[in-house]
Amino acid sequence: MPLRVGSELPSFDGATEWLNGEPDWDSLRGRPLLVHFWAVSCHICHENLPVIAEWRAKYGPKGLGFVSVHMPRQEADTDVEEVRRQVAEYGIVEPCAVDNRHCVAENFENQYVPAYFLFDAEGKMRSRAAGANGLKMLQSALERLLEG
Repeated sequence: MPLRVGSELPSFDGATEWLNGEPDWDSLRGRPLLVHFWAVSCHICHENLPVIAEWRAKYGPKGLGFVSVHMPRQEADTDVEEVRRQVAEYGIVEPCAVDNRHCVAENFENQYVPAYFLFDAEGKMRSRAAGANGLKMLQSALERLLEG
């Protein structure tokens, strides 16, 4: 059963590695949070990562926090050096969990890339979306959350 609206922010336990450092959970507490899942072999992810960067610039100053999760879709995606290279190439500056065993994905009850989970300042999920139009689908919920 997929994670439901109102669910608590799941654990990131099981991440095999963190790139860009582990999240500073104390600084993220009390702020809305966008968690996005991606994979090096996912072309839709590559197309959407610049939008995440735009959102970081636009909504980060308004309090939105970001955490990235690399969820491999195939064996070749588990190459951490390639993940590290693409994190740099696509300008992913937020903490990025490497989820080679899919533990974080299981905690989020997620099987898709790209996938996006939006949490409010209390750590309750307010919206989720996946696929090519996921960010467009999430934008109005994000703007409502930041306005309220």
